[in-house]
Amino acid sequence: MNVGDKIPEILGIDQNGKEIKASDYAGRKIVLYSYPKANTGGCTAEACSLQAHKAELEAEGYAIIGVSKDRAELQKKFADAQGLEFPLIADVDTTLLQKLGCWGEKVACGRRTIGTLRTTYLVDENGIIQRIFQPKEIKTKIHAEQILKEIRQ
Repeated sequence: MNVGDKIPEILGIDQNGKEIKASDYAGRKIVLYSYPKANTGGCTAEACSLQAHKAELEAEGYAIIGVSKDRAELQKKFADAQGLEFPLIADVDTTLLQKLGCWGEKVACGRRTIGTLRTTYLVDENGIIQRIFQPKEIKTKIHAEQILKEIRQ
């Protein structure tokens, strides 16, 4: 997906078994972010950054939604362990990740693999993507600050 595209209506099932739809957020903006794997260093740092700045993001009109290929049970453990108070979509079959365009080839330690590309989409009140943070732009420990800086410009 690109800037100007509308996100899919059905986003998926979260860690609590709830179906998450774009229309659930009608009139609100969304930080929709994809991450490779729950309970890993970078993904934990990123999620904790977003949680730590959740009130500031909400004050700017944004809700947070995470998505990874992890099963709902692992997403739940991750959310509980880190005190995450936002939905984490369990996209086990990568349907949403593929639609968003953040499922593909990546290189780690010189090895090529297929997986989730860490990406963040800033979505407006109508479900339209306004900004995409590409994998190389994202600094996991301060990602919420990067987002806040962007939206306050």
